[in-house]
Parts: sequence; structure tokens; C-alpha cells
Amino acid sequence: MIPVPRDTGPAGPSGPSGDAAPDPATESALTARDGDPTAQAMFVRLTQAEVWRFTAALVGPDSADDLAQETYLRAFKALPAFEGRSSARTWLLGIARRACADHLRTVIRRRRLDERLAANAYTDRPHPDHAGQLGADDLVRRLSPERRAAFVLTQLLGLSYAEAAAVEGVPVGTIRSRVARARDELVEAVDDARTG
Repeated sequence: MIPVPRDTGPAGPSGPSGDAAPDPATESALTARDGDPTAQAMFVRLTQAEVWRFTAALVGPDSADDLAQETYLRAFKALPAFEGRSSARTWLLGIARRACADHLRTVIRRRRLDERLAANAYTDRPHPDHAGQLGADDLVRRLSPERRAAFVLTQLLGLSYAEAAAVEGVPVGTIRSRVARARDELVEAVDDARTG
């Protein structure tokens, strides 16, 4: 692989102010603020796979398309206020997390209503794992929402602990703790599935 030469013009590789140049998604978001349709399309193209994976991991692939779309609807409404203090990736995944949380609240309300309506139709039949093992998606979905989000952001999407903390709005230590506990729970669940 041939290395690409870095820009070492008069301003240096950092740009005129000495700050590091923003990543392509952040550049597109900053340009898209003014309504540039090309920049808006580029912003979506650069981030859509990650937004979909994140929403799918938090609430399931069946709802991921709708939640990714909801994320972009919210993001484009909020885009004029985006100042680029954090990366567009961090900002957008925070919006996705809130869209998923709103969706889950709606689902929980519906389930509670269904439970009240079906209270007289109780059955105590277990729902065993007939294959004797759980899939990775099933295991991740069993994590608490906070641990699942921290695990997906850092271990599946590759965000740093600091970026994940910014997305979740919590200290970095909280993300580290949630990821460690999620790993412990996943290892235990796999061991339980193996021993049956």
C-alpha cells in the first residue's frame, strides 16, 4: 500500500487555526447546515450504516430502518444548531440513542397495555432455546439497555470510551464499568447456554 502524502502547506496539516481538521462526516454536517443537498446526501452516506447498526443493536433489526430514518429526521431538524464541538458521528449517535429510547418507551407502554388486557389468559409454558444455544444478537439484546448501548458503541461500532461517554451523556468511567459488566454477563450467558 502506497502512503498518501499529508498536506504540509503553509498552514500545516492542522489548518490555519492549529486545530485538527474535522472528519469527513463532520465536514459534511457543517456544510449541510446551510442546506447544501450534496453535503446532506454525503452526510447520510457516510453515517447511515453505523446508525442502522446501532439502532438494530439497541432495539432489533425489525425496527432499525424506521429508527434510522427517525434519527435523520431529528438530525436534519437540529442540524442548524450543530457547531461541530464534537464529531458529527458522536452527535448523530446521541440522537439515535434518544430515538431508540423513545421507541422503547412506546413499546413498553404497549406491552403493559397488552399485559393488562391478557391478564386472564396467563400460561406458564416456558420458552426454551430449542437449539441449546443463543445467537450473538439474542445475547446482546438480553443486556440491560445501558450496558447494551455501551457494549455496542465500543465493541461493535468501535467508538472510543470517551466518544461512547459523549453519546450516552455519562462519564467515561461509567462506560468502562458498563462494558465490563456487559462482557461478564455475555460470558456467563454463553456458559449457561453450553451447559444447558
